[in-house]
Amino acid sequence: MAEYYKLDRVREMADNDEDFVLALAAAFIEEVPDDAERLKKAVPEKDYRETYQAAHKMKPTIELFGLSVYDELIVVQDWGKFEQEGKDIDLELQKVLTAVENATAEIKSDFNL
Repeated sequence: MAEYYKLDRVREMADNDEDFVLALAAAFIEEVPDDAERLKKAVPEKDYRETYQAAHKMKPTIELFGLSVYDELIVVQDWGKFEQEGKDIDLELQKVLTAVENATAEIKSDFNL
């Protein structure tokens, strides 16, 4: 049983086609950690555009896999979108990065990727 992610929506989308579930898991591993790295670099540099683009790109996959940090990701995305210069989003960013790291490790292990 997965601790850091959920497959309910993934299986529903895949109509229980396990090959498609595996393909979606592989896509998560290939894309989401890279986008998280983009956030990790962009936020401290106050690169609002890059922050917005990376967070926005991550949203559907984070939601699909049921990571519990969707609301925090929206805060990070909106910080970039609206260039909220005086707002501190370090806590939200850290929660997103930790959740992605944990889910990535668990998906790799669960799917032998």
